[in-house]
Amino acid sequence: MRFLLIFIFLASNVIAEELHGIKNIVIHKVPKNHDNIIILDKKNEKINITEYEDKTLILNFWATWCEPCKKEMPSLDNLQVNSELNEIKIFAINIGNENLEKIEKFFNNYGIKNLEIYFDPPKTLAKTFSLRGIPTTILINKNGKEFARVIGSIDFEDQNFIDWIKKYN
Repeated sequence: MRFLLIFIFLASNVIAEELHGIKNIVIHKVPKNHDNIIILDKKNEKINITEYEDKTLILNFWATWCEPCKKEMPSLDNLQVNSELNEIKIFAINIGNENLEKIEKFFNNYGIKNLEIYFDPPKTLAKTFSLRGIPTTILINKNGKEFARVIGSIDFEDQNFIDWIKKYN
């Protein structure tokens, strides 16, 4: 009985919107509110995502040792400069407790030129967003609410994804 209740609760909070070829996107029927989301830039300065309320935000949680992260990071980098998506801001947030030098080396090795480096603050956004693994990507609308998330890696250059995310641009 408990399993049935949990299933009903989960099913009522997400929409199974079909994106052809992309199966790991969870779209929320009712967008989730997260208060006071703070990340750190590479100078260790705090950034509140409410400063970007005029943009759709993509918060990608990753680490240098994560194989799926290595696979998706170049397409995420290209998404940042996609001319069809000029109202999107991507935050590549390292949650591997790795130093700046290691991350810069990773960016150089994988040709990442369009993304800035961000870190999970000591409060840990991994807990705030209840992340179960990486990569996980949280999609936040212009009202500051999480409207979807990607669990695992995807090709951010997939035209189906681009056409879908344009609706929120």
